[in-house]
Amino acid sequence: MITSHHNPLLKDIRRLQARRERGRFVAEGEDLLAAAAAAGWDPVHLLRAGVEVSEDALGRISGLASGTRALGVFEERWAAPSGPLCVALWGIRDPGNVGTVLRGAQAFGAACVALGPDTADPYGPKAVRASMGAIFGVPVARVASVDELPGLRVALDARRGEPLRALAAGARAQDVTVVVGAERAGLPAEVVAACDRAAHIPIASESLNAAMAATLAMYELSRVPEA
Repeated sequence: MITSHHNPLLKDIRRLQARRERGRFVAEGEDLLAAAAAAGWDPVHLLRAGVEVSEDALGRISGLASGTRALGVFEERWAAPSGPLCVALWGIRDPGNVGTVLRGAQAFGAACVALGPDTADPYGPKAVRASMGAIFGVPVARVASVDELPGLRVALDARRGEPLRALAAGARAQDVTVVVGAERAGLPAEVVAACDRAAHIPIASESLNAAMAATLAMYELSRVPEA
């Protein structure tokens, strides 16, 4: 059993927690580990308090304020962008929003979450926690341009295009990628221009949180048409 927080493995995990090293990531807590197991992800390292590591040593590397009883290290996985429903995030720098979008993607059956430039790391601790295990169930891709995205590319813009619900009704027979920007800045003009269509979610206020907007868009695009 590991008892010293100076152990080389624990030092490596600290660097992963701080994202000073990439290629692997850390998931803390029994619920996340259960989600990983259910999705068929095997940990590179599994540390459980009182089994592989002492409770004190595990607590010293935990990123949770309350500490943790179990922690796993996993290899990052990157996929190619795919349909029939993909959501692409552009310039969303809050990892909590990225994790929440992953959770919404799992709920509404999106095939992929694609990360464009200046978007937060989906394998960082905050994003992994916010995903509530969806990081293990939803393929994640990296893209540099709109051209890499599958199907009909729809720019979600607060002030342009047709209402998303109207667009969604005619788009369900084909692959669709909805492209979502940051709450304040929105999508760059060149990204909107590179998309095939623009659409908005009619709301009474000025704007929606980026994760909420993406989740509503996925809901609209995944709904089964009424008979």
